[in-house]
Amino acid sequence: MPLLSLIRHAPTTWNEAGLIQGQTDTPLSDNGRAALQTWEVPTQLLTADWWTSPLQRCRDTARHLAGRTVRTDDRLMETNWGEWQGSRLADLRTDLGEAMVEMEGRGWDFQPPGGESPRQVAVRLQAFLCEVAARNQPTVAVTHRGVIRVAMALATGWDFLGKSPVKLQRPAAHVFWVHADGALEIRTANMPLGAPIP
Repeated sequence: MPLLSLIRHAPTTWNEAGLIQGQTDTPLSDNGRAALQTWEVPTQLLTADWWTSPLQRCRDTARHLAGRTVRTDDRLMETNWGEWQGSRLADLRTDLGEAMVEMEGRGWDFQPPGGESPRQVAVRLQAFLCEVAARNQPTVAVTHRGVIRVAMALATGWDFLGKSPVKLQRPAAHVFWVHADGALEIRTANMPLGAPIP
């Protein structure tokens, strides 16, 4: 079974402002670019098969970490938050009240107006995972928080209700075994970048 390491992009100005980015193509912030200069991956990942979301914040992160331009795959893009891109989640909860509580209670089927649900993200991610399994090569994907949350849910059985069983940290790699059918099994979560894979 190949190993898949998922890495979230460095911070952007929208991250710093607490705004929902979704598929808005926001660049890394000055602070994010400075932080990225301190990030490095384990040497054993440098020869892996590298992929990235096509959004600029991921492409720039991947280029720095891999030391080269990395192939893009649209299936690694962040969840589309539709009409809520550019909003703050706390503001949406205040403004929408019980309607937001009901929507968040849908778990896998939570879907912003005009956007995607975690279940829809899982469908496109699953297709990518099956290809990783078929290639049977160690793989690194630079992607987004929403995609990594879906991967964690697929690996743990979490239903997107309540808190995730794994609190995602950054900078870190989240390493999974990929089974032949594309199923995920966690090898290690929140592995500090630069540390060897245990």
